[in-house]
Amino acid sequence: MFDDIFSYIKEHQVAEEGAVPLHTPFFGGNEKKYQLDCIDSTYVSSVGRYVDTFEQKVAEFTGAKHAIATVNGTAALHTALLLAGVLPGDEVITQAVSFVATSNAIAYCGAEPVFLDSDKASLGLSPLALEEFLIENTEQGKDDFCYDRRTGKRISVCVPMHVFGHPTAIESIVAVCDSFNIRVVEDAAESLGSYVRQRHTGTFGALGILSFNGNKIITTGGGGMVLTDDAQIARKAKHLTTTAKVPHDWEYAHDTLAFNYRMPNINAALGCAQIEKISAILLQKRKLADQYRRFFESHEVTFISEPSGCRSNYWLNAILLSDLEERNLFLELANANGVMCRPIWNLLSDLPMYKACQTDGLDSARWLWERVVNIPSSVRL
Repeated sequence: MFDDIFSYIKEHQVAEEGAVPLHTPFFGGNEKKYQLDCIDSTYVSSVGRYVDTFEQKVAEFTGAKHAIATVNGTAALHTALLLAGVLPGDEVITQAVSFVATSNAIAYCGAEPVFLDSDKASLGLSPLALEEFLIENTEQGKDDFCYDRRTGKRISVCVPMHVFGHPTAIESIVAVCDSFNIRVVEDAAESLGSYVRQRHTGTFGALGILSFNGNKIITTGGGGMVLTDDAQIARKAKHLTTTAKVPHDWEYAHDTLAFNYRMPNINAALGCAQIEKISAILLQKRKLADQYRRFFESHEVTFISEPSGCRSNYWLNAILLSDLEERNLFLELANANGVMCRPIWNLLSDLPMYKACQTDGLDSARWLWERVVNIPSSVRL
């Protein structure tokens, strides 16, 4: 039934051990050189010049004034939420269509996620659903913060996530949140190289985060980054992620409860080599997406394209099938034919640890869950 689709993918993607992977990293530059240099220096852990260099390069590329490296994207998001002021007992608005790290980082803060509906065009948080929920269910407290009338809890932060690299309607989301005195922390884990007009994702909110996991646009093996334009927040982020160690020639002095979220120098060395190729990788990603789009147009299958006014990195390409039954059949046949395809994540609100959290019904989110499938998206230069 889908044989021509699987044949096309096999022709345009590189197979590994007889199967076509969903997404693999590309190593074709100075990765080995910088890794060996790092090893020769003996600074392979949390101290070394590559960490500073990688932070500078990411800040320059994204346009953020400050970038603080972390051990992974989840650690970056946890840190960003704490710096945005999330406290135990707060509510944090986010979307149900996201990787579990988004809601986990909220829970790490002792806060509770509130899952709102998605926008079908961007796959991200719907600004209309957000505004409707806030108008109907919240009030301003004497401290000027936004409070949920039903629970009495403060809504301190909103976390929109840019799904598969496609920018969400972040300008509208920030505008709504500003009117309710809610800070925005962008989960841009998947969207390095994605823009709304000429502005990089992750730079619209008070803070943003990136991920450099092995399956991302570029990788440090494992790694993340906090983005902010606020110098004071940046200093706190560096302090909080490096065990709050107070500088001293020999004393082990620490002045607050903090985290060992530091990116090792050897990981940053890999990132420095990878980011040198980022423009070429993004170009190949766009070429692959254009090829897929043209192919699926002739097969009456909807290829998910970047929203209007945005430029996506096309990290993971995705298609829409007609319903849950067709989605499941496609996934079964694809994987049986050695073509690794995956559904969109299970809705976070359906996971056992988040079933008691508030939702707004999530009609569009569930519609997407029943239809969206990721297809192989690796590129080579």
